[in-house]
Amino acid sequence: MHTSSRRRFLKWTAATVGAAVAAPAVVPSNVFGLSAPSNTVTMGMIGTGRQCYFKNIPLFQRQPDCRIIAVCDVDSWRMNEAKKKVDDYNKQKHGMTDGCATYVDYQDLLARDDIDAVMISTPDHWHVTMAVEAMEAGKDVALEKPILRTIAGGRRLQETSEKLGRIFRVDSEFRVGAPARRAYSIVQSGMLGNVTKIRVGVPESDVGCPPQPEMPVPEELDYKRWLGEGKTQAPPIPYTVNGVHPRHDLRGRPGWMRKLNFCDGMVTNWGTHLFNGALWCLGLDRSWPEEISGTGVYPPADSFWNVLLEFDITYKYPGGIEIAYFTESPYMYFEGDKGWIKAGFNFFEAGDEKFKTASFPLVDNPEPRYTSEKRDFLDAVKSRRPSWEPADVGNHVTSALVMGHLAVNLAETLRWDGEKQRFVGSEKANAMIDKPITEPNPDLQQKA
Repeated sequence: MHTSSRRRFLKWTAATVGAAVAAPAVVPSNVFGLSAPSNTVTMGMIGTGRQCYFKNIPLFQRQPDCRIIAVCDVDSWRMNEAKKKVDDYNKQKHGMTDGCATYVDYQDLLARDDIDAVMISTPDHWHVTMAVEAMEAGKDVALEKPILRTIAGGRRLQETSEKLGRIFRVDSEFRVGAPARRAYSIVQSGMLGNVTKIRVGVPESDVGCPPQPEMPVPEELDYKRWLGEGKTQAPPIPYTVNGVHPRHDLRGRPGWMRKLNFCDGMVTNWGTHLFNGALWCLGLDRSWPEEISGTGVYPPADSFWNVLLEFDITYKYPGGIEIAYFTESPYMYFEGDKGWIKAGFNFFEAGDEKFKTASFPLVDNPEPRYTSEKRDFLDAVKSRRPSWEPADVGNHVTSALVMGHLAVNLAETLRWDGEKQRFVGSEKANAMIDKPITEPNPDLQQKA
């Protein structure tokens, strides 16, 4: 672990202990420009699919200082299901009789002066466009992961947030889990000694999907808006249900999550949890990788779904730190000359019992914002301090994941110059800085 990172950890630990015993200051909401009653953050939800409906809406609703007053989606059935969920809760819990507003066009929602912040839970190809426009409209933004599809997109998010002073939060919950917080505390404390082995695993993607016929666009879906023609970088394709999401069903995994037109697959989808967590533990979540190489396998050429099925990527970071990132089961593993630890969403393993019982403020007595990504976002909106995962962290982490995908797809070892924001010696890679990967490398596709 770098000396500077160790210093930051000690300083942060001292601050955490102090904050845990200090009485919270209550500041009138108008100091921060909040339009809702005292200390309440009013929110709009953009994108009301399964992640929003089952996770983001209820987790924000449980926060006593949050009110959801608007929802937006280009699928009217999903939007109306979300509206009902919000209305039922607001009436029962807060006695609110005004119904939650609905919007097909997200720009109409952003135009409202009485909305303080938005939670964006759309497909990945919309993330950067909507988040930037939301910040330009004066909204603070919680953005579902992965936050970007291109390196240039990440830079745009970070620059917009910093220039306009908008709060930004990567909506990833891995760091707030107790196993991740313990792993971070142990690595940063130096208990493992000199860390020499770092491994990060994420699940493999689904198997391929046969060629799909073009289908009539359902009456409840505005498919042109969903594609975002002229607003996003997604190549338009004819409508088919396995390229979008299941009809009248909020539980089924959407097909767009396996389609390179709209996402990068598990490389970024789960990497923004586990790989993000590993960089955080190492104090590298604001650093750029210096070298990236990897291999992978895409589905056969005739498969409709075409994201990477499996991959094995190696990152080299400053200070000689090397991280192995691959498809397996979801975990992060650290091994030093004084022991090893392994952590996932719901487990923590170690080679010595002392790693399981050691006491740390972040584990034993954390502030509420360190145990809930939603609480962290709302506290940041009210205090105007940065969130725990702000835009610069999201940019560095997710752009590194995109670089990994790019190294696999180009079958090249890539070298990145963080100062110049360019790849060294690869014009093919530089040509993709502002372009998403939308087609697999034919040489890496499974043979029939």
